[in-house]
Amino acid sequence: MQAHVGLLIVDVQAGFVGAGTDHIPGIVEDLQQNYSHVAASRFVNHENSPHRLFLDWNRFLPGTGEVELAFRPVSNAFVFDKPHYSAVSYDLLRWVHLNGLSEVHLCGIDTEICVLSSATALFEVAIRPVVLEWACASGGGGKEGHAAGLIALKRLIGGQNVWADSSGRRFFGG
Repeated sequence: MQAHVGLLIVDVQAGFVGAGTDHIPGIVEDLQQNYSHVAASRFVNHENSPHRLFLDWNRFLPGTGEVELAFRPVSNAFVFDKPHYSAVSYDLLRWVHLNGLSEVHLCGIDTEICVLSSATALFEVAIRPVVLEWACASGGGGKEGHAAGLIALKRLIGGQNVWADSSGRRFFGG
């Protein structure tokens, strides 16, 4: 474990787990054991959110089972709700600062939406994002959405910051 590196688990929630993403909860549950600092976001679709106003998307309402995490976070994980695509907020940046992190590894659901938005937001505030491609997936976009997200991420944050399985194994000593 490297003290300056944290893990951000993006939206691995009951409502996002299904065909194409059902392998992700097990991966992230094991993966978090490799980090001293773990954060996990939960998307909550509040009343008057842009998702409800502009997309007429009425899932992930507060208090519903869809919002619940689909894995067991480590005991010291910082679990927080978010109303937007990006998980990067004042609270997350405070967590990064308080833990002295300069690099955040990302995994979760959906690669081309919330993972991409979060990685880009970290990049834009000079925190190195590293997307663990083997620990991300897309439900709504399927394999095509996942692949498109990876292409965009490589352009947005640099290909060296999108790790395939072999890169991740080297980082974790495998």
